[in-house]
Amino acid sequence: MTPAPISALTIAGSDSGGGAGIQADLKTFAAHRVHGLSAIAALTAQHTRGVSAVHVPDPGFLRAQIDACFDDFRIGAVKLGMLASAAVIDAVAAALEHYRPAQVVLDPVMVATSGARLLEPEALTALRDRLLPLATVITPNLPEAELLLGRAIGDRAAMREAIADLRALGAQAVLLKGGHLPDQDEVVDYLGDDDGLHAIAHPRLRLEAHGTGCTLASAVAARLARGSELRAACDAAADYVHAALREGYRPGRSDIVVLDHYGAATHD
Repeated sequence: MTPAPISALTIAGSDSGGGAGIQADLKTFAAHRVHGLSAIAALTAQHTRGVSAVHVPDPGFLRAQIDACFDDFRIGAVKLGMLASAAVIDAVAAALEHYRPAQVVLDPVMVATSGARLLEPEALTALRDRLLPLATVITPNLPEAELLLGRAIGDRAAMREAIADLRALGAQAVLLKGGHLPDQDEVVDYLGDDDGLHAIAHPRLRLEAHGTGCTLASAVAARLARGSELRAACDAAADYVHAALREGYRPGRSDIVVLDHYGAATHD
């Protein structure tokens, strides 16, 4: 019997505006020719101008979604996104400990592009203690890494130090995104793993975008699901985000750009 095609599961929040969260994750999986599964951990009322409401479903129902996916599909990687409460994080951690997927990409979503807080304060400890040790790689931006470490990260030297400290908290590998550093013509992300530090650089695109973090983590997960090594997966994922951002468009009434997944789709 021919084995089922590989799938990737996103456990994250839904974005009613279609630019980030579950919606961006599934678009990214499809662009990488990976079957996309989803377990919705939060519902948001949002568009390109901000988040107006958040609803967190019962953790038992979230676990039922996860169980259904693992019961029927060959899951090569799991991507974690918006997990708004300690109870949700505990439910997800318990599921990962039970199923032990080969690859887990954790995007520690805490603050929306608009500035809205998407993580309850007491959930930060649960995320740090329960999920970091289960992740193959975590993909924080600078504000998220600052919350995890409790200190400012103001330059590239501080980024490199932060990666070491995040790994000391239990993360196997860290892809720290440098897009929030001001006045830089080049965006440099750093991957820290057992082989050391690896820099990933792209020219800065002077625009405001929505969904880049979700997309990067999902692209890494899709590549890992297809068998790529971590460094190759991160390089390809960063290239994908840059291409999708360069081809991005403005579907709403704001100046926020949404990524063009079709234009950036990979065909290998």
